[in-house]
Amino acid sequence: MALINPHVNFNGNAEEAFAFYQSVFGGTFSKVIRFKDLASDEFPIPEHELNKIMHIALPIGQGSMLMANDVPEFMGKTNENENRSKIVITTDSREEADRLFNGLSAGGQIEAPIGDSPWGSYGGCFRDKYGIEWIVDFYADQN
Repeated sequence: MALINPHVNFNGNAEEAFAFYQSVFGGTFSKVIRFKDLASDEFPIPEHELNKIMHIALPIGQGSMLMANDVPEFMGKTNENENRSKIVITTDSREEADRLFNGLSAGGQIEAPIGDSPWGSYGGCFRDKYGIEWIVDFYADQN
């Protein structure tokens, strides 16, 4: 079965965002590659971008990975107010849903408060303080 692993683009604050995500989810980064790690004569990197994140990965749960990078300036800026992605987290309990919703939405903008939905889930959605959109859901009948 295929796995979905979200990948998000940032404008220079991927490391800060992932430190925040790690504080909520826990775990250890499986990869952190900076642009300086790839710099060469064939792939020159401006000095002010050497420490930016080329690739970062945080394992979450069983077989899931949240990944990201900083977009180099030569590629243009990522529009942080557009719909870059929506990451859906399906939890094993209401308590886990509440913990993740409250942790990840801290400092962000809640679009739908967490609660019972007409379609049978317990969930909510928000844009975190880094502009990433999240949905947290718990389905009692699937557990």
